[in-house]
Amino acid sequence: MSASPFRIGPHRLENNLVLAPMAGITDRPFRTLCRRLGAGLAVSEMISANTALWGTRKSVRRLDFGDEHGPVSAQILGADPTAMAEAARINVAHGADIIDINMGCPAKKVCKVAAGSALLRDESLVAAILEAVVAAVEVPVTLKIRTGWAPEARNAPHIARIAHESGIAALTVHGRTRACGYGAPAEYDTIRAIREQVPITLIANGDIGDARSARAVLDYTGADAIMIGRAAQGRPWIFRDIATALATGDTSDPAPPPRTWIRDLLREHLEQLYQFYGDHGGVRIARKHIAWYSRHLPGAARFRDQINRTETPAQQLAQVLAFFDQCPDTETDAA
Repeated sequence: MSASPFRIGPHRLENNLVLAPMAGITDRPFRTLCRRLGAGLAVSEMISANTALWGTRKSVRRLDFGDEHGPVSAQILGADPTAMAEAARINVAHGADIIDINMGCPAKKVCKVAAGSALLRDESLVAAILEAVVAAVEVPVTLKIRTGWAPEARNAPHIARIAHESGIAALTVHGRTRACGYGAPAEYDTIRAIREQVPITLIANGDIGDARSARAVLDYTGADAIMIGRAAQGRPWIFRDIATALATGDTSDPAPPPRTWIRDLLREHLEQLYQFYGDHGGVRIARKHIAWYSRHLPGAARFRDQINRTETPAQQLAQVLAFFDQCPDTETDAA
């Protein structure tokens, strides 16, 4: 199976490779970069359905889809059907072309308020939320879940049937339960069972970090698409690499991009972060991205310590360029 055009509702995407929503990471600059480097769709950071929180600077930015190449997929999080429906309407009014519902987040602070993956324990509430959101907006509504609350309660196939009956346009399944967190390896038997039992557009997620694993997951599960999250951190070109490999059939590991190319890409990313967040916020958000881009280069640990003390865009950018300019065009397992 190769990367191929993929459809969600009326939206025909360039391929079936999707950037996963990640809090504090998939902001507009990162989504834009991943789309340009081969992602067919990039889902936004989740935003709470509690509109009382929307006055914060963080929420205002998450609702900013201005000048973003569509379709724009906005993820919402909550446990109240009425509030979720209203959040969907507001996101659409801000420019969202697709609404994604989060029922997969395993974070304790999310599950503590019975949202995210905690909802998988209450199938009647799942149905109520899905039906309310689908009825509230005219754009496609998608859903992201885990395989269940715990290994002994993998109810994702039943949730998938509820989603299909509720009018959900596409379902993403992360191949772990909430109890597994991110520690246990992802399993794909549950995703394959959904494919065999429910006629819904299906996106597989979990432990997909290269073309070889992408092809294996697509072939084994029969999913229509794959979603990539952590593997894209510091490596947004992973989508381009996987799309090329699936198209050609050559899933061997590609040569890493030239150091100078990564340097220039990182500079572009940083400049977009400074513009989006302002000088103070941009410098701080940039630190984790710089660490991810440089993690395999010699001297990365010392460089991280140095970069975490920078306070201005000019200082940070100068140190980044100097570090990449002195590194050789080879990767190492630098700590």
